[in-house]
Amino acid sequence: MADIAGSLQPEPPAGAGSRIEGLRDMEPNARLNAVVAAAGLDHAQEAGLAGDGSLPLSVANGMIENVIGKFELPLGVATNFTVNGRDHLVPMAVEEPSVVAAASYMAKIARSGGGFTASCTTPIMRAQVQVVGLSDPQGARARLLAHRDELVAKANTRDTVLVNLGGGCKDIEVHVFPDTPIGPMVVLHLLVDVRDAMGANTVNSMAEMLAPRVEEITGGKVRLRILSNLADRRVVTASVRIPAEALTTRALSGAEVARGIVEACALAIIDPYRAATHNKGIMNGIDPVVVATGNDWRAIEAGAHAYAARDGRYTSLTTWEIDRDGALVGTLEMPMALGIVGGATRTHPAAQAALKLMKVTSAQELAEVTAAVGLAQNMAALRALATEGIQRGHMALHARNIAITAGAMGQEIDRVAKAIVAAGDVSVARAKEVLEGA
Repeated sequence: MADIAGSLQPEPPAGAGSRIEGLRDMEPNARLNAVVAAAGLDHAQEAGLAGDGSLPLSVANGMIENVIGKFELPLGVATNFTVNGRDHLVPMAVEEPSVVAAASYMAKIARSGGGFTASCTTPIMRAQVQVVGLSDPQGARARLLAHRDELVAKANTRDTVLVNLGGGCKDIEVHVFPDTPIGPMVVLHLLVDVRDAMGANTVNSMAEMLAPRVEEITGGKVRLRILSNLADRRVVTASVRIPAEALTTRALSGAEVARGIVEACALAIIDPYRAATHNKGIMNGIDPVVVATGNDWRAIEAGAHAYAARDGRYTSLTTWEIDRDGALVGTLEMPMALGIVGGATRTHPAAQAALKLMKVTSAQELAEVTAAVGLAQNMAALRALATEGIQRGHMALHARNIAITAGAMGQEIDRVAKAIVAAGDVSVARAKEVLEGA
């Protein structure tokens, strides 16, 4: 309950914005200093982002079981993001080259037109209570609905702090499955406003508390009592409008690029084979933010893909269109069950520092910024596919990994990477040749 109460946070300082000139050309320490200065972070938060010993083994040992050490990922910062008129530096924990660069570049293009807009519904999570062993499932449904007020009130006794913050159980739904492999089944859904928490612990506790009373009302046997990760009442929508001229490349007009993006998205809308890769590209942007802020990226992935198939056919999470003025308009809609209190967001120093860096003041704002990153990442992928192809830019950014694999160290890494990109041969063999020729 203390974690929920911690969601009442003061408005953070405005900071220097999300546009940091020359960030990509700096060394890591200088880059960290620039980001810390722009975000107005203190020394403890700087240490958390740096990662050097930021997670003590004693804390890690308390977070999961059988701890033997810690596993690190690179932590980058996406720049240039403006969401709902407010600048955000965005932490991204990810191993894949090109992700941070692509998101930052697309945000820069979007920034010239005012950036991204986003909105989020009330943070409603579902808990499911499965009832089996029923001979009259429709009658059981009717009895549960007749006890709606009692069940809601009882659930809310589980977390009075949440209720005092304006959250809590708001309603119930009852679903009947008359024909299953084990006979008729009724599933009670608790609809819970979890405020600034992700909400898993809260809704699971409410479901378990109500189980005995549900059995009394229905005459059946309760089995599962657990949340659903298809958070279709906790949906975020992000959109962006890009004037065609902002998309112009050396080889193509902005109008041609915009049309290519729309046509590329069309395949994802109609074909699940393309939609899987298309949506994976969206999650390339979203997952790193979720990981960096200590949230449950598996829950976000599960909810996203279930939502993409909610009509019985797996399809794109985004749409791209051209408006009557010729501008490119992109929209992303998906569930986003994120929290800024509780769990690893409360215990992991790097996650706490990441949230401070972003300057988000609610779980809903975190969801809006995260969705904007997913939309930017999708735009970057579609733009590459519609112009030069995905591999050219990706392999250029992958060249540093290739150089390291070939044995390059320190300043050799950039030298070798530049050489193999210039040669048009981003391979370990070519990198070794460059090293041996040094």
